[in-house]
Amino acid sequence: MIEKQPGEPWIVSRRDVSLAIETCFNSRAQALLVYPVNLPEKFFDLSSGEAGEILQKLRQYRIRLAIVCPHAMPLTDRFRELMIEENKRTHFRLFESRDEARAWLASQTPP
Repeated sequence: MIEKQPGEPWIVSRRDVSLAIETCFNSRAQALLVYPVNLPEKFFDLSSGEAGEILQKLRQYRIRLAIVCPHAMPLTDRFRELMIEENKRTHFRLFESRDEARAWLASQTPP
């Protein structure tokens, strides 16, 4: 698992997802644990296309994504709908705490 720190931007735009995938391959990791600040600013705005493209590429390379995102963070209705669908799968989830995210990633077999 690759874990990024809460204070460092990492995937600044959808183009950077390739670097994240490369990092996973180089580390033989099949999971990412990140925080909202590690993602593009518009990730949670589905109309931007950022989330869709990033999630699709990670799914294509069988890399799971856990985001530590407190409930206090406002999410649009469309993003909540996406989460309902994603929660039926094993590729992507939002979590309140780092411990919850790590436990989910550890309990999942690669998709």
